[in-house]
Amino acid sequence: MRLLAKLRIDGFMLGILATVLIAALLPARGAAADVLDWATTVAIALLFFLYGARLEPREALAGLRHWRLHSVVLASTFVVFPLLGLALRILVPSVLTDDLYTGILFLCLLPSTVQSSIAFTSMARGNVAGAVVSASLSNLLGVFVTPLLVMLLMNTTGGVEVSASSVLQIVAQLLLPFLVGQLLRRRLAWLLRHTAVIKTVDRGSVYLVVYAAFSAGMVEHIWSNVSPGPLITTVLVCVGLLALVLCLTTVTSKLLGFSRDDRIVVIFCGSKKSLASGLPMATVLFAGHQIGLIVLPLMLFHQIQLFTCAWLAQRYARQAPAEHAEPAVAAV
Repeated sequence: MRLLAKLRIDGFMLGILATVLIAALLPARGAAADVLDWATTVAIALLFFLYGARLEPREALAGLRHWRLHSVVLASTFVVFPLLGLALRILVPSVLTDDLYTGILFLCLLPSTVQSSIAFTSMARGNVAGAVVSASLSNLLGVFVTPLLVMLLMNTTGGVEVSASSVLQIVAQLLLPFLVGQLLRRRLAWLLRHTAVIKTVDRGSVYLVVYAAFSAGMVEHIWSNVSPGPLITTVLVCVGLLALVLCLTTVTSKLLGFSRDDRIVVIFCGSKKSLASGLPMATVLFAGHQIGLIVLPLMLFHQIQLFTCAWLAQRYARQAPAEHAEPAVAAV
């Protein structure tokens, strides 16, 4: 662990890479895949249940008063990203295949992450309370906004058709557990004090989701369906997309006169996309399609944003004023 710290290698990212390797060597098939699907659904519901249990309603209401901050984050997530996704259509078919472009556009329509946005904001000594509200609000709105954007922007391209039942299924998987967590949060105060348990559920659910996605991809032979050229191109597109949004959020937050702490919230919450929300949504919205190829850009983007934002958070932490120098939480 000390060696990893000296090398500035995050154990969570190593865990994700190990999970991908296990999925490549030992993918779930048949009955095991059915059990894995059930376990993944339960894990995601538990994750959003804990999101709800951890969010203090009074803190959220107080945080909502900072409407300029949250408006910029939501605009980056649900306006800037989708516009960039539509602009990338020019790369089809010369650079991206139709399926990979569908995946790129889909990731641009997703909400921000919750756990890693908050963790990286804390590592960077930013406005953690603002990050909690922005990231949670993004995910709550994403339950409705993402299917709506898919319906508006992807039905017209022939990529997918979204029905009302699909939206209701997503609400049941993500929003209902969150609301139940809100209702039971006082009774769960004893559990929330055990940060190790919360961290285990956070990371464990992500590991399970990553394993399920890559395992399904191996069974569907997505790697044999994607030649090295398009795969490398997809990685480069994801890198360029993240770099552009990071630049836009950095410049915009400075032009709007935000404090250092709030700029960090805009940068981390406004540039990230949620794998935990995106994979179950894709399973519902793209039923009958080759999901492995469609979610491949999302999984690549997720890894890229984790590595990039971990480095960026450490850079901000080193530059933090003395009054901000306090222990940071681990990235999840």
